[in-house]
Amino acid sequence: MPRSGTGPDFIEALARGLDVITAFAANRPSMSLTEVATAAGLARPTARRILLTLQELGYVRADGSGFVLTPRVLELGVAYVRSMGLWDVARPHMVRLSERTNESCSVAQLDGPDIVYVARVAVPKIVALAVQIGTRFPALQTSLGKVLLAALTPEQVDAVLAEPTRSGLVPRWKPERAERDAELREVRARGWALTDEQLTLGIRSVAAPLRDGSGRVIAAVNVNTHAAETSVEHLLDHHLPLLLHAAGEISADFARLETVPHVTRTTAS
Repeated sequence: MPRSGTGPDFIEALARGLDVITAFAANRPSMSLTEVATAAGLARPTARRILLTLQELGYVRADGSGFVLTPRVLELGVAYVRSMGLWDVARPHMVRLSERTNESCSVAQLDGPDIVYVARVAVPKIVALAVQIGTRFPALQTSLGKVLLAALTPEQVDAVLAEPTRSGLVPRWKPERAERDAELREVRARGWALTDEQLTLGIRSVAAPLRDGSGRVIAAVNVNTHAAETSVEHLLDHHLPLLLHAAGEISADFARLETVPHVTRTTAS
């Protein structure tokens, strides 16, 4: 079905190919041709051509009577993270923060009304939040998302949160606008955010902003804990100062990276 409201430069075939890739999910890692066509909203012949093209490129493989994504799909997301240079800058600080707190820490960026995880250092736990690179959660109910939303203007917040979440989750905390705005004002004023089982039971975390050389918030970093193991008091008294220090170091390193001249060398043929 042709998309509406697109400009003359819109490439329908590319959009359909991306629709096929994103049709695969945790609850449907393997799908038949008919299932792919249905999930992507495509005719079976169109879905078949796209799947065969993706298979030839190495992004999809046949799996019995169905199709599955291959690890090569990760290159699409990794290319974005690497282009930012953020992971290389953040990694040593995140590893150190994780070691000092004995908790997992993550970096996320805003995508519409959701956060998307772009970097993570995980600590094995018996009870843990199922997170990997590319995982998305509703922004307002996460400490990472609160930090990122607090960096927007009130008008931008309204526009962003008017969009439907693509996370597939129904959060526990559903504030009215006045409560939401008060929460974001507090985050903006103190420079960090806390979430205490607002996304789901048992998950408690703090987050701080990551900034570029101009002071613009480009991402957020958090320390994630389980409520049964870590009290709010310990989270704020012990983990938060370490998090704020790490966020400052990451931001400073990223700002320094931006000042490094990028020279492209050409060789005579």
